[in-house]
Amino acid sequence: MHQTVCEKPHKQRKLCAHPLFEGQSDKLFSANIHPLMPGLRVRTEAGIALIMTSIHMGESSEAAVLQGGVLNQAVLHALDQLGLAVLVKDVTSGRYDVANDAAARILGLEQRHIVGAVDAELFDATQAVALRAADQQAQAVPDGVRAEHKLELSMGRHEFVTWRQRYVDEVSGNSKLLSVWQDVTDARRRETQLQSALSQLEQQQKANDSLRRDVEDNQVRDTVSGLYHRAHFEEQLRREADLSSREQREFALVSVSIDNLDEIRRMHGVEGCERVVEALGRLLRANTRAMDSPCRLGGDRFIVLLSGIGLAIAHSRMEQLRRQCAQHIVPFNGQQVPFTVAMGVASFPHTAGGIDELMRAADRAMASAKEKGGNRIALASIQFVPAT
Repeated sequence: MHQTVCEKPHKQRKLCAHPLFEGQSDKLFSANIHPLMPGLRVRTEAGIALIMTSIHMGESSEAAVLQGGVLNQAVLHALDQLGLAVLVKDVTSGRYDVANDAAARILGLEQRHIVGAVDAELFDATQAVALRAADQQAQAVPDGVRAEHKLELSMGRHEFVTWRQRYVDEVSGNSKLLSVWQDVTDARRRETQLQSALSQLEQQQKANDSLRRDVEDNQVRDTVSGLYHRAHFEEQLRREADLSSREQREFALVSVSIDNLDEIRRMHGVEGCERVVEALGRLLRANTRAMDSPCRLGGDRFIVLLSGIGLAIAHSRMEQLRRQCAQHIVPFNGQQVPFTVAMGVASFPHTAGGIDELMRAADRAMASAKEKGGNRIALASIQFVPAT
């Protein structure tokens, strides 16, 4: 004989018999009730008995009992304390047979309104369709299914994680659908808030990193041209020379001078000169790679380290830059300020085998280009080393 605890209005609880869920304990709950209830375990001894306490099944209804007797009421008390709703629905009619206290709380409905009702009577049409789809999926999967729902309830929008399990009442032969619901609204809200806080921290960190890079750049870059200072350039040049010596590869050095900068200063003043320097700085950065090092030595003098390339390729790239400069017009005070450059190209190790001599060779080639009227490129002579 199967016994359970029934509740009747204003009367003391009593034990009464009901075959609902008979024979289903091993199938539904085995050793673990469900991942939604971590740590809550049910021992199986000659069959498991689950009693649905604190449920409402109408004036003449009795509680549900699993095969093997009455499960300790503390288990279902724990379910309520965990905020886990337990609902049982008749598959044929779609009406709820069982709703525990937690179900009433998290759905914001009275138990008497849940039991005997169908989803369309409890929720709006869209929500009822979504619940019906989840029910149908659970009926097709013997091991049950997990689903998530977002429902508009009387107390606002709530999010739920659910587990549905189909079984057959062996006494009546009716198919039933057991579902366990967990309200994760607050947890999701906290997760969203945490993600927002982490995102803000990440954005702040990026802003701090950007500010740090700006400060570091200001320490190594010329404020007008945006190019490296001489000290940083010389450090890069030493590294490139050491690397090229070890790996027996080339690199090029280009000395650059703005033609007639004194004349530009006389006609347009210091600010006009700075606009021209800014323009050349942008063009130099646009025509060099991340591994290259364009630098402003001061005044009208610039120098460019082209990593890993020889004299011919360096000449080709700088010729492109020269043409861009000649075609570039700098707007200033309603006027158009043209400018050109003279360049000298030297290469390591063919022009010179040392840093100082390489820079002097590039400067001599640049001076030769200026003597010929500027707006041109001159190549440094390649040293000839006789065979021994």
